Amino acid sequence: MRQYFPVLTIAGSDSSGGAGIQADIKTMSALGCYAMSAITGITAQNTTGVRSIQPIDPSVVADQIDMIFSDIPPMAVKTGMLTDAAVADAVAARLEHYRPANLVVDPVMVSTSGSKLLADEAVEIITTRIFPLAAIITPNRMEARALTGSDDHSVQAERLFAMGCRAILLKGGDSDDREFKTDILYTGNPGEWLELRADAVDTRNSHGTGCTLSSAIASYLALGNDLVTAVRLGKLYVTRALEAGAFITTGHGHGPVNHFFAPRRLKNFNPNKIQ
Repeated sequence: MRQYFPVLTIAGSDSSGGAGIQADIKTMSALGCYAMSAITGITAQNTTGVRSIQPIDPSVVADQIDMIFSDIPPMAVKTGMLTDAAVADAVAARLEHYRPANLVVDPVMVSTSGSKLLADEAVEIITTRIFPLAAIITPNRMEARALTGSDDHSVQAERLFAMGCRAILLKGGDSDDREFKTDILYTGNPGEWLELRADAVDTRNSHGTGCTLSSAIASYLALGNDLVTAVRLGKLYVTRALEAGAFITTGHGHGPVNHFFAPRRLKNFNPNKIQ
C-alpha cells in the first residue's frame, strides 16, 4: 500500500483563514502533503485585527498530538502560536516524547508591529525545551531581538545557537527595504550564513506569511529535501504566493496570500522503498 506524506501543524486557528492553522493546511495541501492539525487556541480575528483569543485545554492539545502520532506519524511537524504557558508545556512534553525528526518552530511571540503575543513563562518553555528539538527556528526581526537583546544578526545567531538551536532562519520580510526581502539562514557553522534574497512584492496582502513559510519548509522537509533546499523552496513559494495574491481584495485590511497559485495533487510513496 502506498502512503501520503503527512505533515502536522501545532498552532492556533485564524477565523479569517489567512494565517495560523488555516494557512498551514492550505500551504501543506498546495505542496502535495497530507495536512494534519493540533489546535492550540482559537482566535476571533479578521484582516483588520484580533478581537479575542481562547486557549484550548492543554490536555486536549496533548490528546490531539497523541492521536496523530499513534495513527499517522508525521514526516514533519511545525509549531506556531502556543497561546500560553500551560499549552506550551503540554506541547513541549509531547514533542520531547516523540522527538520528530523534522521539527520547524515558528516562535510566534512578537508581532511585526512589536506587540507582545506570549507571556514570558511560555517563552521560556519554548526556548529551553522546544528549541533544542527543532531542525530549524524561524523568528522575525522583532522576535529575534526579543530573544537575544540584539539587532546584530550574527550576535542573534550566536545567542540562539547557545539556546540549543541547530539552524536559524532570521526572516526579513518585515524590513523597510522596498526592493528586496532578505532572509538569513544559519546552519551551525560559526561565522557562516546564507542570504536568501527575493524581490519585494508591492502588496498589502501579507497576512500569514510567517505561518506559510514555516509550513512550506516543513512540507519540503517531509518530501525529502535537505534543510537548505527546503528553506530555499519555502521562500520561493511564499514569494510566488504573494505575487499571485497581490491585487486581490479580501476584507478591509491585510488580506491573505494566494496559497493555491499552482496546487499539486497529494503526493504518495511506497514505504517499502524508503531506506
